[in-house]
This record gives sequence, structure tokens and C-alpha cells, in this order.
Amino acid sequence: MTQPKTTLPNARTTPRFAGLCTFGRYPRLEDVIPEHRPVDWAIVGSVYDCGVTYRPGTRFGARAIRDESQYLKPYHIEHDLMLTEVFSLADAGDAPLDLFNAENNAKVLAEHLASVADPQSKVMMLGGDHSNTLGALRAAHERAGKPSGGLAMIHFDSHVDTVDITMGEKYSHASPFIRAVEEGVLDPKRMLSVGVKGPLNTRDDLNYAKDHGVELVTYENWRREGTKRIDAFLNRLGDDPCYFTFDIDCVDPVFAPGTGTPSVGGFTSAEALELVRHIARAHPAGGPNLVGADVVEVLPDRDVAGNTALLAAHVAFEILCLSALAQRG
Repeated sequence: MTQPKTTLPNARTTPRFAGLCTFGRYPRLEDVIPEHRPVDWAIVGSVYDCGVTYRPGTRFGARAIRDESQYLKPYHIEHDLMLTEVFSLADAGDAPLDLFNAENNAKVLAEHLASVADPQSKVMMLGGDHSNTLGALRAAHERAGKPSGGLAMIHFDSHVDTVDITMGEKYSHASPFIRAVEEGVLDPKRMLSVGVKGPLNTRDDLNYAKDHGVELVTYENWRREGTKRIDAFLNRLGDDPCYFTFDIDCVDPVFAPGTGTPSVGGFTSAEALELVRHIARAHPAGGPNLVGADVVEVLPDRDVAGNTALLAAHVAFEILCLSALAQRG
């Protein structure tokens, strides 16, 4: 039997409702034994939500996701993958923040995520609103050695998040990717946005993405065409360093009501999970070369029975499994 690289409590002797609440019951970073260092992925909560344009409250998202993740198990049936045998995983707690300044918060977050855990570690961020992804992209770009042209990105969302200015502010959850492109940490020509849907504020809301080469696969595109365009993007992507960001509002609010900008007519929870799994099947190397990831926009006060946070925990697990599959080859 393969020895695990992540030590988990035995669920049959230590109940899941007991002990410290870390993501997936992974060890705290400071508790990782020397044999399991460096950690492969560090889980970090980002509790900033002052970049929202509608309902606030995602500052409690990471806490809710951790709580629901207590029933997250390490073996993936469809991939025949025991995640804890491939990776050393740890919960590195929450990042510091500048609560009332979205622009500076991105700097504070980037500095923390660039230095947390071990130099070889990758970071899975649990948000928090989507403005946090700007800081996470900066950190992932730095950890990956600052690849020329910026990172590629797989992006699940109801919104493209490339609005220039909202209510006089250039830094919000509507703008992380236009800022990241301007800074050179994100390559829009290697960006895939899946699940975008309307209605929109104006007919021009998608112009920036279209003009800069973003591969837009709206929810209706996917309904009509299936995964054809997603598969073509993954073939072009190859082994390029890639970031994965998942905004929970791409899932229909019937299945994920706990979010601040709900958009009806989206993926079911089963469809969302299947699409993430499909990325491994469609990618020529068995999975993209992920250098960082996040799951954001979980708003517990609008959640029902923890459904949204539970789904978010499983999405994070699926993304980690994509990375493990790529490493396993």
C-alpha cells in the first residue's frame, strides 16, 4: 500500500465533528511532519470582501468552506486517485488583509501568498470576493518564475470580470482580470472563461474579452456545442503554467444560493463537477500544469443548509485532483 503524503485523522476513530476545523481535515501547516515537507499545496483563506458590487459577506466564505469540508474524503472514484498519496497538503490559515482598500489588499495578499509555506508549494485560495484573485495571480506568477507573457488561466464564472471602472473604482471583484492583463501576469490569449451568462449591463460588456483574445464559452455555448471549444483550448494550452479560478456563481443559484451576485440559468452542481473532471480527460497530458488556484464568492448568509460551501469544498478538491493527475501523468 502506498504511504500517504498527507496525514489525516482516521474518520472511523476520530469523528469528523471533532478537532480543529482545517480544510479537508488536512494538517495545519505548522503541524506537517518533516518527511512531508515541502508541501505540494497550501490552502489559504482570503477573508476580504470589500470589492463586491452587490451583496457583501464572502469574508466568511473560507470559514464556511472549511466547515463543510470536514466530510470531504480523499479518494476520487472517477479518477481512481487517492489525493493524499500524491500530494502533501496543508491548511496554512488565513491571509492578512487591508479591509478598506481593494488596491492595497491585492498587494498585501500577493506578498503573503508568494511567501507562504515552502518555495515549491502551490496555493489554493478560498475566498472572499473575486478581487482577491488579482493578488493570487500575482503570487502564482512569481512562484512560477514570472513566465514571460503571463500565466494562462481557466476561469469558471457567470461574469468575465474585465470591467475597467465600477463606481469610480478600478479595483473590485468586477475588474481583477483587466488589471492582471495590464500588469502582465495574465495572458488573455490563453484565458478560457466558462459559464458566462446574462443578462448584462450593456452590449459592450464582453468587448474587452473578445478584443483581447479570451476564449469565451458562455453557458448557452456549452449547452449547444458541448465541450468542443474547451477541448480545443486545452490542446493549445499544453504544459503552459496555468491558474484555475472558480467563481461559485457560475452554478445556478438553485444549487448554489450562497453567493453575492447570483445569476440564474447556470450549471447544476453535477454539471460543474463533471466539467472540471472533463478537463483532465480532454487535456493531452492528463491535466493542466496548475501553478495556483482559487474558489471564491461563497456567501454563507445566503446559503441554504451549507449547500454552496459544501459544493465549493468539492470543487477545490476536484481542482487539486486535476493537479495530481497531471503530476501522476
